[in-house]
Amino acid sequence: MLSASTKKDAADWSSPPFLYESDPVRKTVSLLVAAACVMALASCSSGDAGVTQLEGCSNTPSGSASNSVKVTGEFAKTPKVKIPSPLKVTEKGTERTIVIPGKGEPVKPNSTVDVAFAAYNGTTGKELTANGFDGSASMPVPVDVKQIIPGIVRTVECVDIGSRVVTTANVKTAWGQGDPSQLGLKPTDSIVFVVDLLDVLPTKADGKSQPAVPGMPTVKLAKDGAPTVTIPKADPPTETKVAVLKQGDGKAVADGETVTAQYQGVIWATGKVFDQSWGKAPVPFPTAGQGVIPGFKKALVGQKVGSQVLVVIPPADGYGAAGQPDAGISGTDTLVFVIDILKTVK
Repeated sequence: MLSASTKKDAADWSSPPFLYESDPVRKTVSLLVAAACVMALASCSSGDAGVTQLEGCSNTPSGSASNSVKVTGEFAKTPKVKIPSPLKVTEKGTERTIVIPGKGEPVKPNSTVDVAFAAYNGTTGKELTANGFDGSASMPVPVDVKQIIPGIVRTVECVDIGSRVVTTANVKTAWGQGDPSQLGLKPTDSIVFVVDLLDVLPTKADGKSQPAVPGMPTVKLAKDGAPTVTIPKADPPTETKVAVLKQGDGKAVADGETVTAQYQGVIWATGKVFDQSWGKAPVPFPTAGQGVIPGFKKALVGQKVGSQVLVVIPPADGYGAAGQPDAGISGTDTLVFVIDILKTVK
């Protein structure tokens, strides 16, 4: 759970205007649901190296606009991008060029892919944002137009992991019903995305189940890994308590790293879920400084990737006396989180 100060100050592509859903962790915009274009063909080659056409993907072709953007540099390193600005694109045309073909598995619809991502105003050539290159914290992309703007889904869907992709489009087409104005873009501008597809994220923790800890809330998991938390009929602990529900065997989370996780937050007093990533996409959490509330950080640092942890957080290690009114959390509320640790990077 991000701290109040981080939520106010955070600025990356996973904040508006790229994502759609609204929740207390990611300040995003509630919009109407866009419809995915479903293709009739399945598991056949698209004709472009680095792309595998799968059912549920739009077959986005390359074209003169995407081919005119010159991108150099190694995969996963900061790219050098030269745009023939003002870049001319058709009103509705989206084009996708594979600059570096990958050899990994194709990105399936409704999965989550880890990417390094950069966006540019094609009209001016100005870089708008860049994240995840040179070993910095990558970003999880839900391959679902209900959650993220169409232009990004068109960029990553059915592309093989290990690929570098250039996508060009009219801003209005790329954002659909989203609002690009926070990036200083006009609907008539052109947009350029340069994306390196790093990995497909697991959807849930895969560690070995551990015995329940007496006195802690109990957790029941659905088939997809989504938790249901039952609060004991007792007063909450006065200090932060952490229990490992599944023991992973991956890298241990170090202080200062960014952790990508699935999570659910529950209020002890009511049993109400006030926030969760389930049904949306995993979320990257910075553990550096005041990136997350203290109790959430205590639950992450030292745990191994693949683990699922349960943490009970009193107000002193949560949002303090001020609470978090937007999430329905008062200054006296103890919080309970179930966290699936999927990835960690420096």
